[in-house]
Amino acid sequence: MSEALVIGGGPAGLMAAEAMAVAGVRVTVAEGKPSVGRKLLMAGKSGLNLTKDEPFETFLAAYGNRAGALRPMLAAFGPDQVRAWVEGLGQPLFTGTTGRVFPRAMKASPLLRAWLARLEGLEVKIRTRWRWTGWDGGAVLFDTPEGARTLTPAVTVLACGGASWARLGSDGAWTAHIGQEVAPFRPANMGFDVAWSPHMASHLGKPVKGVALRAGGTVSRGEFVISATGVEGGGIYEVSAALRDGASLVLDLMPDLAADQISARLARARPGDSLMNRLRKALRLDPVKVALVMEFARSAPDLATALKALPVPLADSRPMDQAISTAGGLRFETLDDALMLRARPGTFAAGEMLDWEAPTGGYLLTACLATGFWAGRHAADRVIRC
Repeated sequence: MSEALVIGGGPAGLMAAEAMAVAGVRVTVAEGKPSVGRKLLMAGKSGLNLTKDEPFETFLAAYGNRAGALRPMLAAFGPDQVRAWVEGLGQPLFTGTTGRVFPRAMKASPLLRAWLARLEGLEVKIRTRWRWTGWDGGAVLFDTPEGARTLTPAVTVLACGGASWARLGSDGAWTAHIGQEVAPFRPANMGFDVAWSPHMASHLGKPVKGVALRAGGTVSRGEFVISATGVEGGGIYEVSAALRDGASLVLDLMPDLAADQISARLARARPGDSLMNRLRKALRLDPVKVALVMEFARSAPDLATALKALPVPLADSRPMDQAISTAGGLRFETLDDALMLRARPGTFAAGEMLDWEAPTGGYLLTACLATGFWAGRHAADRVIRC
């Protein structure tokens, strides 16, 4: 019998395993896929943004209405602790101009290898292709390559992920076994469809930089990309929750100038200049911004106003399985302060399966690690007390 079981081999699960093993608890990690850390490796393809260097209260605010619930976890294992932990694994870091923190290797594989080596040194057992199928009283049931298996751990940490990128393991199937009220999953940090006209074809794949994106009361100064289906990228992801919930997308194409300053520059244009030439010559807009104006504000009565508040009509969001993360999941009301299920003492939960969301920028991975650490530490305390 293992003293502790972790179901799910993503960042939250592996961190829970590490926290328990460091406390002297024997741990088994059960992962349904052929290997662990698959979504972490996918995230690493775009640089692996580990966390963000900014004041704690600013960092915490990124979690919106779940900031209060996550505060103790992030206070115990927040940005400072994430950096120290990664460096302790022998992975040097650097901080970008926006405060985002990355490994110098700019990928996840060296970090994951070092982490798995540490877990091996702590005698953590990792079982892959072990698919959790539910409970039978106090026993935990699995389908494995060797057939059905049953474990009876002293404590269990669930770290089963959300419901995006199902092929990497986060398929939300755990909701059938949990026996708890689960907030419906919704896509988060996703792109949106736009019905581009044919003249946008030459701009597909191009980044849009130096803009401000507004959706309701949410503002982003991040860049985004014009894709074949619509818009995506960091700037869109920062406002995606508001867009998903019904807000309209409005772009400020010249956020560092006031409308009257733009009008003054336009007034200096040659009288015979076409709209496109006025945008290029008088305002020095790059081709992508010019294309957006021509797409959505060609007939605007007040060009300066249109440039400061360019509406971009969106269709649907991209499918949930294409989202970077999801909102929804196991409600915090079903958990105690230790992230233990109130209805199942000895079973804890962590990571994206909890009902929280945050934009990209280091917030997602930090909260997964923080909740994994918190659940693992409290699960270890329970084993030791018993």
